[in-house]
Amino acid sequence: MELNPGFWRDRPTLVTGATGLVGGWLVKRLLAAGADVVCLVRDWVPHCELVRTQAIEQVKVVRGSVCNQRLLERALGEYEIDTVFHLAAQTIVGIANRNPVATFEANIRGTWSLLEACRRSPTVRQIVTASSDKAYGDQDTLPYTEAAPLAGRHPYDVSKSCADLLAQAYATTYALPVCVTRCGNFYGGGDLNWNRIVPGTIRSVLRGQRPVIRSDGRHIRDYFYVEDGAAAYMLLAERMASRRDLAGHAFNFSNETQIAVLDLVRRILGLMGSGLEPVVRDEANHEIRHQYLSAAKARDLLGWSPQFDLDRGLERTIAWYREHLGNDG
Repeated sequence: MELNPGFWRDRPTLVTGATGLVGGWLVKRLLAAGADVVCLVRDWVPHCELVRTQAIEQVKVVRGSVCNQRLLERALGEYEIDTVFHLAAQTIVGIANRNPVATFEANIRGTWSLLEACRRSPTVRQIVTASSDKAYGDQDTLPYTEAAPLAGRHPYDVSKSCADLLAQAYATTYALPVCVTRCGNFYGGGDLNWNRIVPGTIRSVLRGQRPVIRSDGRHIRDYFYVEDGAAAYMLLAERMASRRDLAGHAFNFSNETQIAVLDLVRRILGLMGSGLEPVVRDEANHEIRHQYLSAAKARDLLGWSPQFDLDRGLERTIAWYREHLGNDG
């Protein structure tokens, strides 16, 4: 899988959610490819990759909320945006359970505001909007394929199901050139949400503390390395430019490896040479027990394949935190 640098050279590209995990790595790749990047930024996050790497000094910054449709319309118009990556969202399941309305505002209203702004823009040619494997809800048949119904039942899952359906509605009703990505649990350097299992475990080990597992450790997930995710988003936008029939399609991106949370923690401990034992709290509620994705459609239609297996991705992630957190975390 190779990207086309010529496609991105000077291409006006909007990224929402640029201070998030995937957004930071995506902006880095876009800049390396020569894109003219515009970032929608709501909050100042000084330790995020966008700021830490000083990439923010190489992009145009629009300050405000993704729920502000008029702001989005202004940004799309003034910067003559061609390609849009919509990553802005509230992504933490626990926060969604405690604050469902704020999550619905960001994830659902934010998505329709962005899509409607794009519909009203004469320059936008490709839109890639990030959904999630959580949009499928709890399914009896695994792995999930794109044909599975969207059946979220808890606040975060519902927000992603709704946003996903909104994108498909705009593609079908208005011929909006939008595709949806559904990925597993992202991990990688620069993730500052410490209640996520990968960065939380690594930070605990660097501090000499036992890592904490909120669940019973038996939930099975599909973990996807962030650099693979950023490359997949760019590849999808490129393919959309040459294939108009892709509009409205959803694509799973995954390395198709399923692993239990406790096994993942133990793998991280092993890679870090730690003898610490995790603390299993068994406190998590409203989380799906078993999820993983089939990426066959992305392989067949897009020519996509991941570049990192789980161990290689974890090794790069651990190295990032060792460098940027030091031994005391």
